[in-house]
Amino acid sequence: MNNIIIYIALFFLMLTLLAGIYRFIKGPSLVDRVVAFDSMTITSLVVIGVIALLSNRAIYFDVAVVYGLLSFLGVIIVAKYIQGGL
Repeated sequence: MNNIIIYIALFFLMLTLLAGIYRFIKGPSLVDRVVAFDSMTITSLVVIGVIALLSNRAIYFDVAVVYGLLSFLGVIIVAKYIQGGL
């Protein structure tokens, strides 16, 4: 029963990723694209966490932490670029 709920959650997470990809492609401004990219990375972090939970592998959580840190740094760099600081 728990696995069914997890697979349903993964389905909705994939729908969220598709919506983020659509906004990333069709976004009218650079800020919309940055926000879409950030939401896609957060969603993919959750997907990695769910996969780690399903496969009982703790190493995936380490991968998710590193990916989250790199994503955070990327968004900060793009924000500085938009502001004109870079």
